[in-house]
Amino acid sequence: MSRSVLITAQSLLKRRRFTDTVKLLEGSAEHYGDNFDYYLTLGIACLYLGDTGSANNYFSRARSIRLTDTQLLLGQAALYLRRGETDRALQYYLDIQDNEPGNKIVAKAMEFIRTKGDYKTINRWVETGKIKRFYPPLGINPSIVQRCLLLFLLCGIVWYGWNYGFSITFLQGTSKSRLSGERPFIETPADDAKKGTESTDETVRFTLTEKECVEAYNRARDYFSGYHDNLAQIEVNRILNSNATQFQKKQAELVAEQLKEPTFDTKLDEITCKQVLSEPVLYNHCWVSWIGRITNWSDETSSSFSCDLMVGDENLRHVEGIVPVVFEKAPVPPIDHEKAVRILAEIVYDGSVVTLQGKAVYQSVTGSLKIGKK
Repeated sequence: MSRSVLITAQSLLKRRRFTDTVKLLEGSAEHYGDNFDYYLTLGIACLYLGDTGSANNYFSRARSIRLTDTQLLLGQAALYLRRGETDRALQYYLDIQDNEPGNKIVAKAMEFIRTKGDYKTINRWVETGKIKRFYPPLGINPSIVQRCLLLFLLCGIVWYGWNYGFSITFLQGTSKSRLSGERPFIETPADDAKKGTESTDETVRFTLTEKECVEAYNRARDYFSGYHDNLAQIEVNRILNSNATQFQKKQAELVAEQLKEPTFDTKLDEITCKQVLSEPVLYNHCWVSWIGRITNWSDETSSSFSCDLMVGDENLRHVEGIVPVVFEKAPVPPIDHEKAVRILAEIVYDGSVVTLQGKAVYQSVTGSLKIGKK
């Protein structure tokens, strides 16, 4: 069982399905003791997700088992490079060079450090994602190979039909998103199904007209297509907490099911702490990447841990609000409680209390918390 789970996870990693890789392996932790490949695979997946704290922990576990693996050394070097610790990164690159003198990633990374290795440039490469060219390579994505083969097959069918008169009308049903990388199109409900609203009661937060219900759904669909997941979730919440019909609410839930879990590298639609605390029902299940200082930190050795986040700015000059944060996995990276942190989390509102469901924590050794695509 353990072997099949690890092989499946490694296949998911090659397909760039990093979140699925982490969930699968962390859910099977009891089947692995000192398995080097287990910790290496988890570390690489977390690194690509931007969860550098977890990546560092998994790489450290892997290094305690095996010292000279190239993939591991590249991963650890990338962590130091991201933080601007070029001297430490170079030590790892030199270790790889001793074992593999012709390693192309090492050569490119060392040239980058020599010519552009200042903190400002490194930070910019982290923000744009260009730093990933120095990460452990994942190889050819099997999904891309399959899509290329499918496209080649479809082109062959089109050519054959064009020349020999065969019917090829079935191609009209081919999803554009599968060929171009775009998101799937979400159809607008039929006119007769979207009419009307339900009577209001004490559980309805927003009273909408028939036209407003339809407009909210159309906005959610358009925001989803444009990769504005937070804005789409807000419109979904507006519908779910309104006097919309059950059909309209079901359609809104279908949009919500398509939304993706972000990483630190994802460009999030900005949501302020003030907005969330003033209208929490509207921001339920949206994602935020907030800066602040942590207080009331629970036992960091437990399987889950919690804290309060004093949301403010990078210099901690003011506080917008204090929000509890809960993390469901351990270990947590070492945190200096006197310095600012950035927390990536999902907003969860249970009807009375707003909580952040934490996914990742980032704290820079240089002080800057400007990470991800802005």
